[in-house]
Amino acid sequence: MTALDQALLDRIRSRAADYDRENRFFTEDLEELKAAGYLRDRPLAEVVADQRLLAAYAPATALAINMHLVWTGVARVLRERGDDSLAWVATDAENGEVFAFGNSEPGNDLVLFDSLTEAEDVEGGVAFTGTKIFTSLSPAWTRLGVFGRRGDELVHGFLTRDTPGWRSLDDWDTLGMRATQSHTTLLEGATVPAERISRVLPVGPSADPFVFGIFANFLLTISSVYAGIADRALELAVESAHRRTSLKNEGRRYSQDPDIRWRVADAALALDALAPQIETLAADVDGLADHGQHWFRKLTGVKHRSTETARYVVDQAARVAGGGGYRSSSELARLQRDVLAGIFHPSDTESVHNTVATNLLGPVE
Repeated sequence: MTALDQALLDRIRSRAADYDRENRFFTEDLEELKAAGYLRDRPLAEVVADQRLLAAYAPATALAINMHLVWTGVARVLRERGDDSLAWVATDAENGEVFAFGNSEPGNDLVLFDSLTEAEDVEGGVAFTGTKIFTSLSPAWTRLGVFGRRGDELVHGFLTRDTPGWRSLDDWDTLGMRATQSHTTLLEGATVPAERISRVLPVGPSADPFVFGIFANFLLTISSVYAGIADRALELAVESAHRRTSLKNEGRRYSQDPDIRWRVADAALALDALAPQIETLAADVDGLADHGQHWFRKLTGVKHRSTETARYVVDQAARVAGGGGYRSSSELARLQRDVLAGIFHPSDTESVHNTVATNLLGPVE
């Protein structure tokens, strides 16, 4: 059952423009969402539905919250497959702790299959030294998932905010998704205690449920956020078409113009195709469906389709809205900036096509 009642959603939307304009973290949204129980552990099917709704009201808030929900989702994926090693994550989330991702690295296009961060054994744990980028929730996280390379192994673990040896550069000044405040994080020997080392895996692709859990939750919640942006853009397009009138057509509303009607309909047709994929795959994760080697094709494919479709829908909405949507103060202009971020999330277009081609044709010889 969703924690997103209409009054909460309306308050969240009312703050989104200010967060964006002031390049400010969504502190008030986060506090209200925590109080409503939104950060708790839930089935993925519920999460993707709620994230799509939230993104239609405040895309940056939804995108940042994703990072916390991915970790609670990973804990659930493991638990439902007989592995309680991250059961503490769900407990911490229930107690108000906020989880974030410290995985992305500049120059690392292998994502989770290798790392440029050094992981070194020290007394009582593992010390991490390296640079992490796009650390959403930087001002507020209390638990940061990180990973690094130790010889031929990749070591994953969780820092607490009071751990010495890390710094946030407070350097987030971007075109869109500004309220996420996804600062660069420098790890300078930050030590994760042994009991918070969550996985040690070989360098390279892995079928480990931990890796599957990250990909499944990240890609499906990302897909939901961009679908939510498209939902709102389509709403704005419809509103604009009913509001605007045409002098050329004797003052008739644009909603009666055949070209505008086609454009709105084409955007809706594209958007309608997303829900079955996102919802079915989320239900399959919850239901322990076995897609075997096809999982990554399906997951990266839906992320690609969702972000590209969202960009198309926002573009069509901008064409329907006319020049007023080009003003920096318009909601549609903010959606145009926010939706662009979708091309930068893993998996990128090139990686997706390589994954699908390899699934169908085998690896390049």
